[in-house]
Amino acid sequence: MVPWACGIDGCDAVFEDVESAVLHQTREHQRHECKVCGTIVPDGYFAIRHAFDEHTRAEYVRAYDADSAAVRRREQVKRDIESEANLQTVVERLDGSV
Repeated sequence: MVPWACGIDGCDAVFEDVESAVLHQTREHQRHECKVCGTIVPDGYFAIRHAFDEHTRAEYVRAYDADSAAVRRREQVKRDIESEANLQTVVERLDGSV
């Protein structure tokens, strides 16, 4: 099994499963304010998901002064997490159900 790294601001935390990594990002790191719309979201995966589900690539590039490589890297992170994670489990664990 491939370990999952947090990746936020040089955080070197590593997890055995992607769900634990996303939970760590959500619980242990400060919230992120979207530079496009001002929405406050957990940093990491949820911030990436918000940016690419709610805004266009052009909006993201302008707001974050990003280049195409940065966009592709974040889109790949989003795909990797969504292909591996059970996001319902993440939500349940955040709600304290599991």
